[in-house]
Amino acid sequence: MGAMARNNLTTAILLGLVATGTSCVVDDARTANDPGSATGDTAVTTAALTGDPVYPTAHPRIYLTPNRTRLKAALDAGTPTAARFRNTVDAWAGGSDVYNFQAWNAALLGQLTGTTSYCTKAVANVETQVAAAEAKIAAGAVPDVAADSYLNIGDMIGNVALVYDWCYPQVTAAQRTRWIAYANQAVSNVWHYATARWGTTTVPWSGWSIDNPSNNYYYSFLRATMLLGLATKGENSQADTWISEFRDAKIVGQLDPQFTANLVGGGSREGTGYGVAMRKLFELYDLWKSTTGEVLATKTAHTRASMLAMIHQTLPTLDRVAPTGDHSRDSTAAFFDYHRDYFQQLMASFPSDALAARAKYLIANSSIKTMGNGFMAVQDFINDTPSIPTTPLTGLNTVYQAKGIGEIYARSGWDTAATWINLIAGPYTESHAHQDQGALMIFKGAWLAYDANINSHSGLAQATTAHSLVRIDSGGAPIPQVASTTSTVLALKKAASFTYMAADVTPAYASNAAIQKVQRELVYVQPNVAIVFDRVQTTTATTQTWQLAVPTQPVLSGNTATITNAGHSLKLTRIAPSAATLSTYNFTADADFNGGFRVDERVAGGDQRYLHVLSVDGAVSSTLAAGTTAQPGVTVNLASGAQITVTFNRDTVGGSLTIAGVTTPLAAGVDTLAE
Repeated sequence: MGAMARNNLTTAILLGLVATGTSCVVDDARTANDPGSATGDTAVTTAALTGDPVYPTAHPRIYLTPNRTRLKAALDAGTPTAARFRNTVDAWAGGSDVYNFQAWNAALLGQLTGTTSYCTKAVANVETQVAAAEAKIAAGAVPDVAADSYLNIGDMIGNVALVYDWCYPQVTAAQRTRWIAYANQAVSNVWHYATARWGTTTVPWSGWSIDNPSNNYYYSFLRATMLLGLATKGENSQADTWISEFRDAKIVGQLDPQFTANLVGGGSREGTGYGVAMRKLFELYDLWKSTTGEVLATKTAHTRASMLAMIHQTLPTLDRVAPTGDHSRDSTAAFFDYHRDYFQQLMASFPSDALAARAKYLIANSSIKTMGNGFMAVQDFINDTPSIPTTPLTGLNTVYQAKGIGEIYARSGWDTAATWINLIAGPYTESHAHQDQGALMIFKGAWLAYDANINSHSGLAQATTAHSLVRIDSGGAPIPQVASTTSTVLALKKAASFTYMAADVTPAYASNAAIQKVQRELVYVQPNVAIVFDRVQTTTATTQTWQLAVPTQPVLSGNTATITNAGHSLKLTRIAPSAATLSTYNFTADADFNGGFRVDERVAGGDQRYLHVLSVDGAVSSTLAAGTTAQPGVTVNLASGAQITVTFNRDTVGGSLTIAGVTTPLAAGVDTLAE
């Protein structure tokens, strides 16, 4: 047996795999680099006609056939996005340490320019990964790809697969065999977690989120599986298994039905921090379509709806997003490369959709007009879309309900000076989500009422104490909201001058015997007045604290609290309960926080009702309690001279709103909102 054969056999034994077979594709550089090969064109054309995927057989298989001409033209023309991409790859190839750089970037540039040195560097990078894994396996250790429950398998095995495909002529036969063996075992370990093994050692793991399409880990698993299958089909005895696992079992059999049923309105239940990882899922849709011709993006309405949801999640100043869920990378929820990429990936799936033109306007006018990080430069390059027009956001509805993630967004307009309001009520199912059911946020130019997580060091301030809601304590400690529960939006009505919302968040407490009712109603009178009514019924052994998380120290005076930030103000006026008093809590009392305050209003447990008026920038000149015991309310005199009277049913959802003498009943029922 020759040395090469012995090495290949040793690798197979170490990885616990049988040999994958010899390649059935001719190692021919002309075929591998021909963008107009009959195989590639036929695949895309046939899929367009039949709707079924067609798998190319000649390298390069993935992505390049329908995109090569466009991308090469951009490089030749030296467009800004192409030049930055080339410069980033050149820096890496020259030895610079480009944070989080992926070797497939160099392989892509090598394909587009025909410069083999890029593939030489990319192949060496992947070889380093595989050799390091083999060494650890031989020593009885677990390779890096398995770290953190295989979180990074998408990037790591994705690199193996894309470099294998795009640099195929420069990957030796021995390397192909070893790379495939390593990648097969890694992907197999993900989906067969209980029997996962490395070499001859069984190394089971938790299987975290392998069946949860709403979790960011899932998209990493999908990326590794899809790319490995497409890149090695016909040369890898397990490639068809991975393709079927990706498409049939996971996308069609699991993700699509779950998203269609559970994520109506788009977005992620992980929030806007970890949830932005969905951009990686949307990228897979584009890679799959460009390779097989099949369109996966439209198999669930969630994809397109996510573009609209993210538009509404982006605050009027276009420099930050709604800060929902964990934000461990950046607790402030600043608009970032990942949000830009999120929009661009969706635009790639719906280039002729009117929403794509609006998304293009948003990112063009955002605080991130180009990717700020070198490792993201490739996304600006491949998703540069001069053919998509730019359409202002004006004309979109100013209210949006993302039902599947439990979010309602309302704003006074689409200008940067608009007031923006958010009410949270819906499913609480993900580990990165917060105990924020019923929480309220208000923004105008800057945060006025916010999620205190923004001022946390960790970005992981999940407890009810960090959110603007009614906290319930028992035995001196907050009663937590419970995961795997779903609060309910009972009312949503959008009229010309106001928006009415009502939510029952009692389910969030999972039938805790101490809590009988927690409901919140909100009337938002555009542009700058919000009237909030809460029904909270708990046992007398509890205490209740109505709380408003704010970024700056409030000024308290009697039944009012005034918050100012960046030239804007929010005035809170308590109408009921009349016997309560306002106090201030400084979040820095907790070492996790570097700032922020909370307005607290604590009362005894029981059957309580809370009524508050929140006015932005002096919109309200005076308030006066109105209504009856059965229908408590408030009359609000506006600085403009207009008058508003709102009453709420004490015990059931509903009431009435009178503006300028015209009375509108408020009742349960959720309107279907125009886009």
